[in-house]
Amino acid sequence: MSIINDISLYGLLPVIKIEDASDAVPLVGALKEGGLPVAEITFRTDAAAQSIELATKAFPDALIGAGTVLSVDQLKKAVDAGAKFAVSPGFNPKVVSYAAEHNIPMVPGVATPGDIEAALEMGIDCVKLFPAEVLGGVAYIKALSGPYGKLKFVPTGGVNEANMLSYLSLKQVAAIGGSFMAPSDLIKRKDWNGISAAAKASVSKVLGMELMHVGINTHTPEEAAEGAFFLSQLMGLQVKESADAFMVGGEFEICKQKKPGKFGHIAIGVNNILRAIRQFTDRGYELETPLLDDKGEIKAAYLKQEVCGFALHLLRK
Repeated sequence: MSIINDISLYGLLPVIKIEDASDAVPLVGALKEGGLPVAEITFRTDAAAQSIELATKAFPDALIGAGTVLSVDQLKKAVDAGAKFAVSPGFNPKVVSYAAEHNIPMVPGVATPGDIEAALEMGIDCVKLFPAEVLGGVAYIKALSGPYGKLKFVPTGGVNEANMLSYLSLKQVAAIGGSFMAPSDLIKRKDWNGISAAAKASVSKVLGMELMHVGINTHTPEEAAEGAFFLSQLMGLQVKESADAFMVGGEFEICKQKKPGKFGHIAIGVNNILRAIRQFTDRGYELETPLLDDKGEIKAAYLKQEVCGFALHLLRK
């Protein structure tokens, strides 16, 4: 399901309950401003369908779906309102069958291996694990991933700011669902700036950006060696030589020839390179062709923009 792949590039699925449909547009707008053009609007209130309709019309490019879908009737209402996907807390064969017959991306809830096998039998490749923490959390997902290695999970229920990274570190987890990205008390107060700030904080934590090292360009291996020796003596750091550079401690990379950037590069480590690329491209930055590892997976990418003569280098931690 491509929509689920798109959601996985954010890693976060805000689960929101809207009592007043007039809140839908400013609420989704606040999430989008915070870096999360993603929302699961739950069918826990009578305002759900109208909220979905208003939000999808205002933000046609946002990934807006319906949550707590318990019946075929609710699924029909959600799709008619413009929902791009649907999520249910449990596995209802009638709802899943209808979704499959009408090509509606569906993430049904599971709690047991039996639920999972029923989902696999119906062609589902991504499920909601609910209630995740009660069931065993990260350890439970790891155990399930043995026999069901190709299945993706969206754990929800007890997932929060404190444990979110432990879930997102698992390759089997497509995204996490939760209300902490748009807290209910902020919705009640119509504090859209507060929700935008909460979304930004969640995105920042998912990315985990930190300075890894500064790369310095030189013209010759001899110049690089001289610079590496000077820095090592100055700061008491160890030097490790590779084919194209000298690493001085973990802080400096003295390149033996010119690499991207007028003077060098700044390496910024991130938890997940694909999610970082999505965030930066959403913000309007352009990236060079990503660098691949031996397995063909993206390990790094340079932004086309430089800062003070230094290229910015996103690096997988």
